Formats: sequence, structure tokens, C-alpha cells
Amino acid sequence: MTDNSNLTRSEKQSPKKEPFLLGLALAAGRGIRRVINGIERLLRQPRLEWEHAILEGGSQKEIELHALKIAVSNVKHCIEPRPLLNGEEKLVLCAGVRNFREPWARDFGFATFGLMALGEVQVVRDCLEAFLLYQKPSGQFPVKLHSTRVVERYMHSLLKREQPVHKPLRPKYQTAHRTISLDGNSLLVIAALHYVEQTGDTDFLKTHWESLCRAMTWLEEHARGDDGLLHQGAFTDWADSIGRTGRILYTNVLYWKAVSGLADASVHCESDLHQQWWHDKAKRLYDNIQAHFWREEQGYFVTSERHHNLSSSGNTLAVAWGLATEEQANSILDAMERIGMADPVPTQVVSYGYRRREVAVENHIARIPHYHTNAAWLWLGGWHVVALARAGRPSEAEELIARMSKAIVRDGVVHEVYGKNGRFLSTFLYTSEAPLTWNASMVIYAFSICKEEMFSFKNESSLGIQDVMRET
Repeated sequence: MTDNSNLTRSEKQSPKKEPFLLGLALAAGRGIRRVINGIERLLRQPRLEWEHAILEGGSQKEIELHALKIAVSNVKHCIEPRPLLNGEEKLVLCAGVRNFREPWARDFGFATFGLMALGEVQVVRDCLEAFLLYQKPSGQFPVKLHSTRVVERYMHSLLKREQPVHKPLRPKYQTAHRTISLDGNSLLVIAALHYVEQTGDTDFLKTHWESLCRAMTWLEEHARGDDGLLHQGAFTDWADSIGRTGRILYTNVLYWKAVSGLADASVHCESDLHQQWWHDKAKRLYDNIQAHFWREEQGYFVTSERHHNLSSSGNTLAVAWGLATEEQANSILDAMERIGMADPVPTQVVSYGYRRREVAVENHIARIPHYHTNAAWLWLGGWHVVALARAGRPSEAEELIARMSKAIVRDGVVHEVYGKNGRFLSTFLYTSEAPLTWNASMVIYAFSICKEEMFSFKNESSLGIQDVMRET
């Protein structure tokens, strides 16, 4: 029998330390090897390159045609087949190329209008079916579908490499702020109904009717009080760097539009009694949005009870979709003109900003606190154009088309966001995504809505708007 009584404390512990340290070294070695393998795989990816088709000179109509051609090219470049978890493959529209090579509910919801104008029917149907596949039993749709993680996307962007797309798309139900997305649910319903309206595909409507209704049921859980309006938490709508809460105009305009669309479509799927229920719900939402948000003395719908600024998202959508009366529509558009919200690039997010503490910390760190305040987004410009056209103000709409076209042609691509100097935003820690298909699609939709009233391309160029879409 061995006598251990004379061993020191360290000598007694050394047999235990050796295997622990050996295991730690092996684990570290495996970790380093995984990192090296990951970097090697990343560097094997093709370089991220974008061909900028910049036009030097030309008449205004030629600039506008070239801008449209760029927007169409940007959108088509981001359409690709992607595998899903069930083994199916679907055509999807990715939000971008560099950072956002994945379909987002919000981006795709708005982009549907431009896609349908392009005749990209299969992409719209496939992408809708992909999101419907991942809808929760509660009715909640994913915020986005993705196959890469944030660090992986950042490293590919940093090293200017294309993101891999071989892994199946999987759903993500929370935003980067760990919040839910109310507007995404409404927008997918709106997109589905727009698809059915444009194609007459009532079989698609009947197949997915219950899913669309469940999406509304989930949203209703966020309606508080007797008015039925949605209440949201901070960082939960498209302006997700702003901690605005409660009843927000933009979110509720989308909600009303989705319910109104279901009311009109219910004739194909519901009894007379249920059709009337949908119409009554839409009318009640309309009345309560008018009562809660309209301010006669200011001449526009305010953002919320707390924030009395003019937000271009909710107001232009209210005009374009007919929620605003004719008098209200002209008052809103007059106010936006007076404030200069479309100058120099259409259109600024809000008429004036929010308190510093309401802007996300990361935006201050990246030196873009104005990202969702006085910066301009072309998707807003697109709806601004549509609102002007539908309000019978074609010359103003044409001016906005000209401004958008100038910015697009100058850069050779449709950017994510523009500063007050008219240039795309770029700092040490942030660079505007290019292209951003949400913006590009809304540019296309704005052109398509206004082409008959405002443009005579055939007289000044060999190409008309539909020719550009087909050619590209």
C-alpha cells in the first residue's frame, strides 16, 4: 500500500490537473481549427461584386428610363431559388445582396407591388407560400427566413464575399431587438390579397383563407381598449431603431388595409353574415383611426398620441389606399410639400425627430441617429408618388420621379437610405445596403402607376416602360 501522507498539496492535485489541461488544450485546438476552416470556406466564396450601370448625361426622360432599368435589374438580381426545411425549393426575393440575402416579411410585403407590376407572378406566389409554410398555429408569421447567422453575414460583408445559400431557409420570429413584428403580419396578408386581385387566383385564396384569417386573429391579441386599434412595443415596426410605443399610425393603417382587403375578398370564402362582419370591422377601424390620429389644426395624421410629427409612411399610405378623404389627402400632401419632406431625395421619414433616448443605442454608436428621422427612403418616395398621382397632382408626382431617378442614376444602384445632402448614408461602422429590393420595387410600382398619366416615353425614346421591364 502506497503512503501518500508526505505528498504536497500540489503533488496530490497534479494527476487531476493534467487531464483537465490536456482537454482544455484539445478543445482550444479544435476551436481554432473550426475558425480556420470557417475562414477558408468564407474565402472560397465568390467575391461580392456589383456592376453599376451609370449613365453620363442624357435628357430627363432618358435618366428616368435608365433609373427604371436599374431598379428592375436590382430586383431581378435578388430573385433566386432557395431550399426550405421540408425539402421544397421556392423562388424568393431577397431583401438585398451584401447584408440581407434573405427574404423579409416586411420588405417582401411592400416589394410585392413592384413584383406584380413586373409580371413576376411565380416569385410572389412562391415567396408567399414559403412564409405561409412557417406560420405559427397562433397566426404569427416569421419576421424573416434565413440560413445564416449575424456574425457569418457580417464576416462575409466585411471580406466582400457572397453569402452562402445552400442551407435551407428557416424562420425567425423575433427582430434583432428581440421584439415581434406586427406590420409584417399585416403586410403578408396585403401581399397575398394583392396577388389574388392581380391574378384572379381564387384557388390560392381559398386554400390559404384560414391562414390569412389566423394572421388577423394573432394581430387582434395586440388590440387594447374598445377602439380595436393595435398597440405595439418599442422597436417593433419598420422604423425599428425608434422606441415608439402604443397606437402607431403606420401599424394601424396597415392593419386597416389588411382587414379591408379580407372584407372584399370574403365574398369568395365566407357566408353573407361573415362578409358583413369583415366589412363592419374594417369600417370600425377606419372610424377609430380617423378619430385617434387626425389633427385638423395640423392638417395630417399624427404618428401617435405622444408623437405629433408627420410620419410619411402612415400618411402616404392613407392617401394612396383611400383612408384619407380627398380634403385630408390634399392637406397632407400640402404639409409634406411645405416641410420639404421630398427634398432633395423622396421621401423623409418624419417631419421632425424623436428624443435622443428614443433612438436605439446602436444607431448613435454607428453615427446614424437620423436613420429613421430626417433620412430619406425611396420606398417612401414611391408611395409619395402614388399618393400624389391618386390625389390628381401629376406634375408634383413627376417631379418626385425625377428626383428619385437622379439619385439612382448617379449611384448606378438603388440604395437603402439617403441623407439630407442627397447622398447615401455611409459611416465608419455603417454603409447603406445596395441594392435594397424593397426600395427598388416601390420605384417600379411608382413608375407603373404613373406611366399612363405622366410619361410619353415612346415619343422621346425607343423604349417604353413595359419595354424596359421586359428587356431587363
